[in-house]
Amino acid sequence: QQAAVEQSLSGIRETLSQKDARLRETQSAYHMEKSRLEALSNLTERYEGYGGSVKKVMEQKEKNPGIIGVVADIVKVEKKYETAIETALGGNIQNIVTDDEDTAKKMIRFLKENRLGRATFLPLTSITKPQEFKNPEALSEKGVIGMADELVQTEDAYRNVAKAMLGRILVVDNVDNAVKIARKYEYGIRMVTLEGELLVPGGAISGGAFKNNSNLLGRRREIDELQKSVKKLLAAVDGINREIDDTKAKRNKLRLELENLKTDMQKKSIEQNTARLNI
Repeated sequence: QQAAVEQSLSGIRETLSQKDARLRETQSAYHMEKSRLEALSNLTERYEGYGGSVKKVMEQKEKNPGIIGVVADIVKVEKKYETAIETALGGNIQNIVTDDEDTAKKMIRFLKENRLGRATFLPLTSITKPQEFKNPEALSEKGVIGMADELVQTEDAYRNVAKAMLGRILVVDNVDNAVKIARKYEYGIRMVTLEGELLVPGGAISGGAFKNNSNLLGRRREIDELQKSVKKLLAAVDGINREIDDTKAKRNKLRLELENLKTDMQKKSIEQNTARLNI
């Protein structure tokens, strides 16, 4: 019995060693992801990567609830469309959405009085009838993925803002297909490709290496992904800790059993020696 218990204890020591290693690994991954999340959240809260005037206006958000946020705050985009949508938005990504014209006027006054530069505002009350796309038949052309505004997710309240900025821009898979469409429609359609080439009415094409260290649109998605990852890793750490506690409880129970067996062995040994003496 003692040999069997000792063997079980040896197995438990091995199991605990493995669980401890797994715990250290999971904790390390958790702290790494948590640090990345905190760093990205700080960047987002401070509006790093935005113009100075935009930062200054966003600092007034708490005092002025009419400030809703920058465009990147109100739209969500799948990773595969981020480059296209950020290119389509261009400088508009830094526009500030407000609940009405009064808030916009107040903030323009604030920027003027403090000589803080310029900013563009999008009051929800004035953006009520965005222009429609004039060539809907182009949606069936080869390589067309869809209208840019339909590839972003946003709350219903901000749908007009998204449509105003993206509702007349066609997203196409690659520049070859985009050029063919441009020729067919006499260079009258604004298009953007998944890799970030921009074709504007008149025939101009912008493109090249897409250098975008700030990735303003991707930040929100990354934060969401990191929050899920951190939550999952924290749950994993808790789970492993519970497993370790259960294993230690089993180990303690076996240790007690071993001690009792040793005590019984000693008693039996004394009885055996007494019997020998008697004989």
